[in-house]
Amino acid sequence: MRVSWITEDKHTESVVEYGTKAGEYREKATGLHTSYQYFLYNSGKIHNVVIGPLQPGTTYFYRCGGSGPDFSFKTPPPKFPIEFVIVGDLGQTEWTASTLKHVDSNDYDVFLLPGDLSYADSQQPLWDSFGRLVEPYASKRPWMVTEGNHKIESFPIIYPQGFQAYNARWPMPFQQSGSTSNLYYSFEVTATHFIMLGSYTEFDAQSQQYTWLQSDLANIDRAKTPWVIVLLHAPWYNTNEAHQGEGESMRQAMEELLYEARVDLVFAGHVHAYERFTRIYDNKADSCGPMYVTIGDGGNREGLALMFKNPPSPLSLYREPSFGHGRLRILNETHAHWSWHRNNDADAVVADGVWIESLSSSKACSKTPDQQDAANEEL
Repeated sequence: MRVSWITEDKHTESVVEYGTKAGEYREKATGLHTSYQYFLYNSGKIHNVVIGPLQPGTTYFYRCGGSGPDFSFKTPPPKFPIEFVIVGDLGQTEWTASTLKHVDSNDYDVFLLPGDLSYADSQQPLWDSFGRLVEPYASKRPWMVTEGNHKIESFPIIYPQGFQAYNARWPMPFQQSGSTSNLYYSFEVTATHFIMLGSYTEFDAQSQQYTWLQSDLANIDRAKTPWVIVLLHAPWYNTNEAHQGEGESMRQAMEELLYEARVDLVFAGHVHAYERFTRIYDNKADSCGPMYVTIGDGGNREGLALMFKNPPSPLSLYREPSFGHGRLRILNETHAHWSWHRNNDADAVVADGVWIESLSSSKACSKTPDQQDAANEEL
C-alpha cells in the first residue's frame, strides 16, 4: 500500500509506522518525497511511502512522519466477494460531500475514480483543499485513480506537458505494470485485473500507450483473474448532449483490443450524469463486448449534464442526470452485481442495478473473434 501525505514542515521525515494493533507500530517504512512549483505557488513536501508486504483482509493502524494523528485502513480480501465503489468527476462541492457520505454509509474494499478529482484547474490551493476533503475516506481504503481533462493544467512554453500537480500528488503504481507514464497503468486485486487508460495522452496505434495496452492485455491470465475492467475518462459511448463524440477517436483506436481481450466492463466519467449501456462492440449490441457505464456524477462544480439525446438509443438501457455513486460487487469468478445509488435518496437504495456474467465464463465468447467468424461461416 502506498501512503501519501503533504506537510508544510519541510523537515518532516517520509516515514510511516504501522501495525495490526492500535497504537502499536512494530513495522516502519521509509519512502521518498517531492514538491513542485506552479507559477507563484509552491507545494508542501509531498511524501510517498510504500508499506508492506501486508496481509489481505486485515486492518492496519498507521501514522505518518513519526507522530500523530493515527489512521487505519483495511486491505482488500484475499478472495471473492469484493466490493468496489466507482465515482467519477468528484470535485469539492456540497454534492461531493453528499456523495462521499453516501459512499461511507456502506462498507467497501476499493475506491475507483475514472478521472477528474479536485477541479483545481490551475488554482493549486484547491488541490490542498481537495486533499483535506477526501482524507477521511482516502486514508481508510485504497483509492485508485486515472486522469481527467481538469487535471491537465498545461501552459505553453512554461508547463507544456501538463499534469504536474496530478503526477506529484497522485502517483499510481504504473512502473509495476510496465507503463512509462502515471497517466495509464494496470493493477490486480482479488482476482480482478484493472486497466486505467489515459484519455489525455497519445493513444493511437503508434503510441506508447497503445503498445503498452496490447502487451498488458496479452499477459492477462483469465484463469487467475477472470474479471477484466477498464476505467478511462472520456466515454466511448454517450447519448448525452454534453461532450458528444469526445471519446470517439480513442474508441476507434483501442476498442478492438478490448473486444478481442473480452474485457467485461468499461467505466468512464466526464459526462456529469449516469448512463448504463448494454454490451457493445463497434456501435452494435454484442454479447461478447464490454458493458459500458458512464459515472461522471460525483459532485463537480459545473453541475449536471441534463440533456440526453432523443429518441434514446436501444444500446442505452438506463440514463439519469443525478449525482450519485456506483458499486460493483464481484461475488465469484462468474457473477457480479452492479448498482447505482443517487444522492437524492435519503437511504442507500438501488436506483439502477444489473447482474453481470464474466465473459471468461462464457463458452460463446471463449472463441477468438476469428474463430467466431469461422464458426458463423460454417453455420
